[in-house]
Amino acid sequence: MAEGARSRRSGPTGRPVVLVTGASSGIGLATATRLADAGWWTLLSGTDRGRLDALAERTGGTALPEDLSKPDGPARLAEAALAAAGRVDALVASAGLGWRGPFAETPSDLLDRMIEVNLAAPLRLVRLLLPGMLERRRGRIVLLGSMAGQVGVRDESGYSATKGGLAMFAESLWYELRGTGVGVRLVLPGAVDTPFFDRRGTPYQRERPRPVSAERVAATVVATLTTERDRLYVPQWLGFPARIHGVAPGVFRRMASRFG
Repeated sequence: MAEGARSRRSGPTGRPVVLVTGASSGIGLATATRLADAGWWTLLSGTDRGRLDALAERTGGTALPEDLSKPDGPARLAEAALAAAGRVDALVASAGLGWRGPFAETPSDLLDRMIEVNLAAPLRLVRLLLPGMLERRRGRIVLLGSMAGQVGVRDESGYSATKGGLAMFAESLWYELRGTGVGVRLVLPGAVDTPFFDRRGTPYQRERPRPVSAERVAATVVATLTTERDRLYVPQWLGFPARIHGVAPGVFRRMASRFG
């Protein structure tokens, strides 16, 4: 066996192990860096092998490149993660794709990829990693949602639908896992200053909310590993419009139509 393979398999097993998807850039990269600084062994997944290798070198983590838009991608990633570390104590599912424009004009292939990466991949990864967490009676599942999945956003119907589905998955799983030692956390950012908007095809054009930094979201993600709060907004004030939407959707829609 090559020396590199030995070092990956016999790594620092005394440290908690976290699998971070979307670690090539943005929130995933910032989160992985913070977790490594906090003493976690980071398993780094994304599609950019060069960026992952550089991050792994810098943080002492392990690069596990994988394309989660493929239906069998999550299974390959879970297998690679367990082979590399023997266990996964926490999953941070931060990989995501978006697109902005009229739903009728959404490219079909991109819609399929959004469904796979934003919704299906987290569900499949949780299904594969959860049994080990339940057996050990400890673990954390951190899902990166979006305010778009809480209140809906014009011209982002497909993206909002995937994030809305993820939010309901987190809610249902939270009830199911109470008392098991495995926690479920949902992080709900507004606009975030990352390459996400460039990749979706249009820049961020709204005056409010102003984009927050990826580092700010990452700090919240890391906090979910120790906090008992199961739903965290970034910034926190976004919880207020979400509550208005829940109790008075008509009022919220009038406000959204007026202020964009």
